[in-house]
Amino acid sequence: MDKQKRENQAPHILVLPYPQQGHINPMLQFAKRLIQNGAKVTLVNTISIWNKINNNIDLNSIEIESISDGYDNGGPSSAESMDAYKDKFWKVGPKTLSQLLDKLQSSNKPVDCVVYDAFLHWTFDVSKSFGIPVAVFLTQACSVNTINFHAFKGWLDLPLLETEIVLPGLPKLDASDLPPFLNQYGTYPRSFDILTNQFLNIDQADWVFVNTFYELEPKVVDWLAKKWRLKTIGPCVPSMFLDKRLQNDKDYGISIFGPNSETCIKWLDNKPKNSVVYVSFGSLSDLSVDQTKEIAYGLRDSGVYFIWVIRDSEKHKISIEFMESSFEKGLIVNWCPQLQVLQHEAVGCFVTHCGWNSTMEALSVGVSVIAMPLWTDQITNAKFIVDVWKIGVKAVKDEKEVVRRETIKDCIKIIMETEKGNEIKKNVIKWKNLAEKSVDEGGSSDKNIVEFVNELTLSKTT
Repeated sequence: MDKQKRENQAPHILVLPYPQQGHINPMLQFAKRLIQNGAKVTLVNTISIWNKINNNIDLNSIEIESISDGYDNGGPSSAESMDAYKDKFWKVGPKTLSQLLDKLQSSNKPVDCVVYDAFLHWTFDVSKSFGIPVAVFLTQACSVNTINFHAFKGWLDLPLLETEIVLPGLPKLDASDLPPFLNQYGTYPRSFDILTNQFLNIDQADWVFVNTFYELEPKVVDWLAKKWRLKTIGPCVPSMFLDKRLQNDKDYGISIFGPNSETCIKWLDNKPKNSVVYVSFGSLSDLSVDQTKEIAYGLRDSGVYFIWVIRDSEKHKISIEFMESSFEKGLIVNWCPQLQVLQHEAVGCFVTHCGWNSTMEALSVGVSVIAMPLWTDQITNAKFIVDVWKIGVKAVKDEKEVVRRETIKDCIKIIMETEKGNEIKKNVIKWKNLAEKSVDEGGSSDKNIVEFVNELTLSKTT
């Protein structure tokens, strides 16, 4: 078959993430896997996101298109509130997506499928109005998705009356293991709205993809697969940290923040193996001044080397005295190449908020975790990290909802110095190997991606 004919038969897939770094990254990695299997991909995001990224982008053969969130010159930060941002985006987004699809469908390479972030549930109706098949992409763990789905369907009595929660495919959970918008019903109305409404029309979707791998959550995957046409396709991290089949895939390729790559790696190169604690709470977390202080002195009192990612907007919460006293032991940066840092042999421990991307990254490179969840799905992820997958320990908060320095110090000691820490390391290596196998040729996630592209190709050529 000649090249032109192959290109004409390649299915054209439009990928639309929610415009946040933590949502863009996994869907972008999925896009790379689609291209690996012969698809053509167009990545769509808001004008405000593309303006913000500027030159921090390297997507090779992925094409780019834009829609509007109604705040083209500033994005969410220019809206008077997140509720205002969402309201306007939900009005403007569908109109501009419709205009984009109208343009693409009249081109010589019309779209054969739209893969959209479940948060942007209105994409379903827009795509179907053009007769285009749709795939929903869920960015959270299957275990969290099934909890939220039960809330959406009204299968959880809210406010929660039971202290022990039993759901299909999951171990017994305490009410405190559930996301706060359910456990503390009414306190996070915007989260409740967006995290439950992501399941609108999901049972009518042609495919449902989840950034996890089957072996990690088999029982709940099996249960959800009876409800939807669900396929696991993760971990959605760059190939060079897993199966290494995509030779140039060393990072995500899009960064809203400017990572201090060279500084971090050079600093780590001079540290002993497994001697460094890496601390990061993601791109959105907002720690209190008290909690920030306790982390600072927990690290100092442990006497360990550490890298601590603190965004510029958060640095006022750290005292000058700490900055000066930790100069020899610590490196504080505003952002860094997390996967490269986690993979470095000097890193022996990851203090994390337990966001799903960070959890997948820790599993993929085999790093033990100290769980310090803050809100949303992080609470549930931490439960599984500690009690189900057994890849870390939890830093427990006190009655004032703060993890104290003594607790942080104790957790670091457990991971870095004890037999329990060695057992945790063995577990995380086990999951690392299973994660790699799942995306390698013939693995559970790889098979699902191959079948998806083949199905689209077949429908295009018949």
